[in-house]
Amino acid sequence: MFPEYDVIVVGAGHAGCEAAAAAAKMGSKVMLATMNMNTIAQMSCNPAMGGVAKGQIVREVDALGGMSGIITDKTMIQFRMLNKSKGPAMWSPRAQSDRMRFAEEWRLTLEQTENVDFWQEMVSGILVEEGKAAGVHTSLGITIRGKAVILTNGTFLNGIIHIGEKQLGGGRAAEKSAKGITEQLIELGFEAGRMKTGTPPRVDGRSLDYSKMEEQFGDETPSKFSYTDTEPLKEQRSCYITYTNSEVHEILKTGFEKSPMFQGRIQGLGPRYCPSIEDKINRFAERDRHQIFVEPEGWHTVEVYVNGFSSSLPENVQYQAIRKIAGFENAKMFRPGYAIEYDFFPPTQLNLTLETKLVSNLYFAGQINGTTGYEEAACQGLMAGINAHNKINGKEPFVLKRSEAYIGVLIDDLVNKGTEEPYRMFTSRAEHRILLRQDNADIRLTKMGYELGLADESRLKAVEKKIEETAEIIAYLNNKPIEPEDINSMLESLGSAPINEKQRAGQLIKRPNVEIEDIAAAVPAVAEYLSKFKTDSIEQAGIAVKYESYIDKEYAMASKMSELENYLIKDKINYRSIPALSAEAKEKLLKVQPETIGQASRISGVTPADISVLMVYLGK
Repeated sequence: MFPEYDVIVVGAGHAGCEAAAAAAKMGSKVMLATMNMNTIAQMSCNPAMGGVAKGQIVREVDALGGMSGIITDKTMIQFRMLNKSKGPAMWSPRAQSDRMRFAEEWRLTLEQTENVDFWQEMVSGILVEEGKAAGVHTSLGITIRGKAVILTNGTFLNGIIHIGEKQLGGGRAAEKSAKGITEQLIELGFEAGRMKTGTPPRVDGRSLDYSKMEEQFGDETPSKFSYTDTEPLKEQRSCYITYTNSEVHEILKTGFEKSPMFQGRIQGLGPRYCPSIEDKINRFAERDRHQIFVEPEGWHTVEVYVNGFSSSLPENVQYQAIRKIAGFENAKMFRPGYAIEYDFFPPTQLNLTLETKLVSNLYFAGQINGTTGYEEAACQGLMAGINAHNKINGKEPFVLKRSEAYIGVLIDDLVNKGTEEPYRMFTSRAEHRILLRQDNADIRLTKMGYELGLADESRLKAVEKKIEETAEIIAYLNNKPIEPEDINSMLESLGSAPINEKQRAGQLIKRPNVEIEDIAAAVPAVAEYLSKFKTDSIEQAGIAVKYESYIDKEYAMASKMSELENYLIKDKINYRSIPALSAEAKEKLLKVQPETIGQASRISGVTPADISVLMVYLGK
């Protein structure tokens, strides 16, 4: 019935879609198996992409040749660049998406991608032959053979939905859970755990009083995610902000005795940085209000996502409480919030390629690895798709360093440290975040994407032009003299000290409150010169000049740390036989089996002293 595929992807969420698209674009024959083709790339939680650190990941996926940035640009209804008041390492793009259009655009993109086939059915097991993944079994008893298998099951593995005292089997509202895979993987020797996540009620926007809320507009000049020529937004939809209050909290507390979280019916740990409303009230009892973001789910739908009100309390308690929020007095609920508990597999069982250590040619990506978020899932799917294709074609593994991408930080964290709660990316997780900015992801990664066969030549040429233009602008700024009479009034208006003799433009831009745009606005010759260049190149040059010393220090630190990555650990080592290692280091190193000294140094519980012992042992 089926040919043998190169790569079989199980699950069509954000990880599965990127995995299938990447492997197919690189030349693999791909089978994408999903329980429901109508929910491909479903935004199960909030209808948005990006955010702090997450926006950087979407830019990196796009720079490598992935599709999430392009799909987001085509379907967004609002764009905001977050943290613009901070340094550029913190600038983070975020887009509000049209939920239905996003899913539709992903499906149509995959349908138009050569080499992608689809099968709608539950996958119930993996075909394993001689320690190697060789295909999948379905619930109808069909076997589909493949050279590599990527599991991207999201929240569906033995998923249970909790609403108050009610428990429903399911991987998402109105969708059944997946059975069989967890049990087989445990039999094969894998360790499994449980996690939970949650979602808020959805309400009818026609029943809300927006006059009682604070309107949140998109950026006046909206940017976009993709480095390709996708169209920027010409009009946007607003979001709104309101707050809970003490009356809301008191009503919610009446449901605590029936809360699955407080009564212990949920065993899995939830995301620390996205807690339910009942968890917020319990943990932050001193606060009398919590912020609620009122987010439209699309251009034309009236459905509204109540961000910040995630709950698994009984539906009547949710309904009574939500109507005490300002602007929600007459709210009509489409469906209540719920918690969902599901199986995951601690990611310390993976190599840095996302291939499992126990079964070769078997890859895990997304929430199965204990992560949370569309963006974190998408980048893992992309990397698994790339590495599955490379493995079966005898090519080198593709692994990003921590100094090269947030994607590298995420995977390195997962594999070396593991996670006991849903992992979410933050800028603070990256020690080289001034190098890993959202504005330079194309410069960092597009050449790699081109060499992989994902990014086309037009992308590479665009990046090369950006690099040339940036260098030209930097040289101009560092040599362009500015006279005091041309600039002092502007400097004083910004609260910056005037100059007594001419200074080069680059020196002025290094001042904390002076930007390249300010120099251009004050000095017509600079403005005329810059008018020849693209905005991206000008922004890149401005950042490079202002933060030159910081960037140089980061590069030097990254170079020093990369030396440890060059010390390969070629053979498996019985770390218990090295007497000078600490007991914890022996167990952790034995479990992870790091490939380099650098990787060993990042394993939680392995100290610098342990690394010294290991280097002596290896003769380094």
